[in-house]
Amino acid sequence: MAPVLSRCLSSVSAALPLRFSPSSSLKVDRVRLRDSSFAPKRVFGYSASGGLRWQGGKVVRCVAAVVEKEEAGEAAGEKFEYQAEVSRLLDLIVHSLYSHKEVFLRELVSNASDALDKLRFLSVTDSSLLGDSGELEIRIKSDLDNGTITITDTGIGMTKEELIDCLGTIAQSGTSKFLKALKAENQDLGADNGLIGQFGVGFYSAFLVAEKVVVSTKSPKSDKQYVWEAVADSNSYAIREETDPDKLLKRGTQVTLYLRPDDKFEFADPTRIQGLVKNYSQFVSFPIYTWQEKSRTVEVEEEEEPKEGDETKPEDKKKKTKTEKYWDWELANETKPIWMRNAKEVEKEEYYEFYKKTFNEFLDPVGYTHFTTEGEVEFRSVLYIPGMAPLNNEDIVNPKTKNIRLYVKRVFISDDFDGELFPRYLSFVKGVVDSNDLPLNVSREILQESRIVRIMRKRLVRKTFDMIQDISESENKEDYKKFWENFGKLIKLGCIEDSGNHKRLTPLLRFHSSKSEEEMISLDDYVENMPENQNAIYYLATDSLKSARTAPFLEKLVQKDIEVLYLVEPIDEVAIQNLQTYKEKKFVDISKEDLELGDEDEVKEREDKQEFNLLCDWIKQQLGDKVAKVQVSKRLSSSPCVLVSGKFGWSANMERLMKAQTLGDTSSLEFMRGRRILEINPDHPIIKDLNAACKNEPGSSEAKRAVDLLYDTALISSGFTPDSPAELGNKIYEMMAIALGGRWGRSESEEEGGVAGEAESGASIEVGEVAEAEVVEPSEVRMESDPWKD
Repeated sequence: MAPVLSRCLSSVSAALPLRFSPSSSLKVDRVRLRDSSFAPKRVFGYSASGGLRWQGGKVVRCVAAVVEKEEAGEAAGEKFEYQAEVSRLLDLIVHSLYSHKEVFLRELVSNASDALDKLRFLSVTDSSLLGDSGELEIRIKSDLDNGTITITDTGIGMTKEELIDCLGTIAQSGTSKFLKALKAENQDLGADNGLIGQFGVGFYSAFLVAEKVVVSTKSPKSDKQYVWEAVADSNSYAIREETDPDKLLKRGTQVTLYLRPDDKFEFADPTRIQGLVKNYSQFVSFPIYTWQEKSRTVEVEEEEEPKEGDETKPEDKKKKTKTEKYWDWELANETKPIWMRNAKEVEKEEYYEFYKKTFNEFLDPVGYTHFTTEGEVEFRSVLYIPGMAPLNNEDIVNPKTKNIRLYVKRVFISDDFDGELFPRYLSFVKGVVDSNDLPLNVSREILQESRIVRIMRKRLVRKTFDMIQDISESENKEDYKKFWENFGKLIKLGCIEDSGNHKRLTPLLRFHSSKSEEEMISLDDYVENMPENQNAIYYLATDSLKSARTAPFLEKLVQKDIEVLYLVEPIDEVAIQNLQTYKEKKFVDISKEDLELGDEDEVKEREDKQEFNLLCDWIKQQLGDKVAKVQVSKRLSSSPCVLVSGKFGWSANMERLMKAQTLGDTSSLEFMRGRRILEINPDHPIIKDLNAACKNEPGSSEAKRAVDLLYDTALISSGFTPDSPAELGNKIYEMMAIALGGRWGRSESEEEGGVAGEAESGASIEVGEVAEAEVVEPSEVRMESDPWKD
């Protein structure tokens, strides 16, 4: 059954000449059905209500009628003709091809534009076709009271035969036939044309909003004017000759839509009509006028009752102004398609004006690019980088931002894409793309995935990177600074999502570093400033610049004048990990184990390891499973110890971020956290004291408490979060009490006396012996310097 159904419906997409007729069927060219499964040997069917059923060689709603038997000598089989129900087929075309009702006006205006283009082509060889019928233009008039919309063009018009052929045949495109004729006569004539409709179903979108459509048309090839009329949900139409002299046209076509009651108040509104024209057909090459209500100020004489004896002359009477309403034609497509012009002929101010008017912006863009691509894919485009990021964070990485407006032959198609033309991290780019041969479907609204679309996307992304790179290399550094503040996070997102463009993305990155105060540096600057013996790009990921600058991991690197990048935004660390290398230099996290700085003193390292080997084992025994191991550090110069992460586990910053995830998986936290390694500074006094305690009094409770406090302090200074902050606080209070006890001369007797005095005072209050206090009125309280004192 599936082959029968698919072949029945494929008649629309294959542009078969399905003709209207008063009967309930459509005549189609004969098609040979070679599949033996089509033979009526079995009974197929859906449900009895509205499905398809094959029984006895007949099909309900899509009937396969026997035409003739095969002649002798041919293979066994029979020929069938497709038949279809006209009203059902029209219903499929109208309600299945288009996503929004409002596109009906775009389709009808596009048809009018094609009619004008055809006349312009033909008038080159036959100027008599133009006659004295006025300019080539389109006029749209809506009548809210009667619920009608009238679209009038001064194009080529249609004869009676053309009416039957174009409007009476579904999926029969007059434009397509016209292009084939042009191509037959001259191979180059139809190559660069502006004709839009080639599917033959755009006209029927009128039935999305109309219950009746009347087409009145006059062709310069005919002396008569004909009227085509059809009602929605009908399988027939009528054609008659126009005899009313008031309705005669000099040339062209007039389409009148009688709107449905539900759509009357929306689409018959003149303001709504003008908005649709500006949105979809603003850049059509012919002027489009809409019938609009306007207001003007006029002077009128003030009417006053004459007083007795008043000899004021009529010309001396007072005049006043008032506002009156009137209707007139207004040009709806004033803005010209700037992308159709040569980029060298367009001024910077024109690009800015077009950007602000098209995208309703008030700030100038940071940058723009205007280009034309040729070859297997040809299109024109103007792209902009906005001057400000969206205020709503959700709009920043939303692929459906409506920032790219797609046009086909200057007719707006859609701005609702889901990553087809631009990746998510470049969704902030705004602009227009106009192509003559984009692979659209019949409704023109759904961009189909194809090789051409992929090539277009690749070229658009490449041009965007070139535009951003030009901004970064310009003399005005403020422009790129502004760009980075607004969209730097999205460039880092691209490092995560688009591995194929790492070479273009990496030079655009900017970071704070240990050698830069407020200014951010690029990776190119970092590599250029590296010492000759440095083989890696060092970075540290923290939650703020202040914590990065005071982190203990930096001590040895700063001492050796090695620059370290500060990754202070949540996305930074993930982006750098996806890059891995830049210009053959690896990215190295200085908060992880096995940090190699390149100039280590092997002799001193060996001596320190032997000296503090026993202490490392003793501290590991005290801490247990809290750390994987304890070792002598190569990165510390002033801090007693630091807690570093394992090479393949999360860093302290990443662990903090993963804990903060709303939908994070806590079960994987312990697994991904990895091991922690405590590194001690052999030159610090605290470590030397603990080394002595380990050798002389390893069972000291104070030494054990010191080790616990040392670990907890290293936990915080290294960026980790303690498991029990309250317990850590109690340890600090205890150590403070030991350190401060009696330092400023507080004696035991004073402490006891103070406590006893408080107890006596409390007891006196309990027994009710309360001393009566003297009450002083506020007026009696006087300062010596009181200016109001007597």
